[in-house]
Amino acid sequence: MTIYYTKNMDSLDSILKRKDFDEPPEMAAIKQYVQEEFQASVGVQIRDRDIVIEVPGAALANTLRLRAPDMKRRCQLTKRLTFRIV
Repeated sequence: MTIYYTKNMDSLDSILKRKDFDEPPEMAAIKQYVQEEFQASVGVQIRDRDIVIEVPGAALANTLRLRAPDMKRRCQLTKRLTFRIV
């Protein structure tokens, strides 16, 4: 099997240079909110319809569920929040 490369193909380097690796503002706002309020770090995934917040324990997950309206207002979120215990 022989593979031929042409000049028109993009290299991996050129593809990665065009990619935007910045953290979305919603993600940074959620992480900052949780850090300031609870001194805990969380993981955040932004999907099409919702935002998944991965928390280290059930107590923090339930507290964040109760504070979800405040978090959505302060972080200016419009998507549904989902909490996952990891």
